[in-house]
Amino acid sequence: MLDRRRVLQTLAGLFLSAIGLGSYAYAWEPTRQGVTRYRLKPARWPQGETLRLAVISDLHVGGPHMPVSRVRAIVDQTNLLQPDLTLLLGDFIASRPKRPDDPPEAAWAAELARLRAAHGRFAILGNHDWWHDARAQRDYRGPTEVRLALEAVGIPVLENDARRLDTKAGPLWLAGLGDQLAFLRPRRGQRRGVHDLAATLAGIDDDAPVILMAHEPDIFARMPARVSLTLSGHTHGGQVRILGWSPIVPSHYGNRYAYGHVVENGRDLVVSAGLGTSKLPVRFGAPPEIVLIELG
Repeated sequence: MLDRRRVLQTLAGLFLSAIGLGSYAYAWEPTRQGVTRYRLKPARWPQGETLRLAVISDLHVGGPHMPVSRVRAIVDQTNLLQPDLTLLLGDFIASRPKRPDDPPEAAWAAELARLRAAHGRFAILGNHDWWHDARAQRDYRGPTEVRLALEAVGIPVLENDARRLDTKAGPLWLAGLGDQLAFLRPRRGQRRGVHDLAATLAGIDDDAPVILMAHEPDIFARMPARVSLTLSGHTHGGQVRILGWSPIVPSHYGNRYAYGHVVENGRDLVVSAGLGTSKLPVRFGAPPEIVLIELG
């Protein structure tokens, strides 16, 4: 026969544990980003040459854990890493409908303008940067408000194009793919995304390494070997990870591209867990991160 007192104690313990885990997932883990470091030498990388990439993804400014003051702290922390390139992988905007009290784009863009990197700062857009823009959704075209805000403070936005950079490691191509989920409700004959991988790579005319930024990692399944390294965000590492597995991942490939360094057929992908939260304002086992990649 069950002891009533023991049953009540067990239920109380479970209740308190649930409260504790919920508090941790809402109030603690989402607010404390660390630095996740990778060392790798992708295909075509020049022997003996090194380069440091800082990667910032999925800020979702205006969400419950991302006031402009935290963007300022993230910028300061990133600058301390002394990167050669700082790359912004999209989703600057909160994952909810626009509100009158949202921070203006100019406010967080001004903070990002303080990023310092020897060879520059570059950005791509994410799906929420498109979804948040009523005019872009109505007309099925950019430029989005987010792109204009970034370019106004001197941060180039790459969208289906590539730039050849002369770096301390030698020449390389930095490419940016248009977002693959740009339109919430594409009309008949309209693609859901603005991505064009062929156009993105069309201008690359020598054998220098190619680093490609793509907000959603799904494109990696058909990435050509010509691309040395693909960098993505979007998944937030699943936002909840249990023993390295996430029950919900916004990807057609599930946990295959959910998080971290993925190598397939000699090609390298790094997926960041990002910094803000999307949909549910929690993180558990997928803490926010600035990514530092040391190439070579």
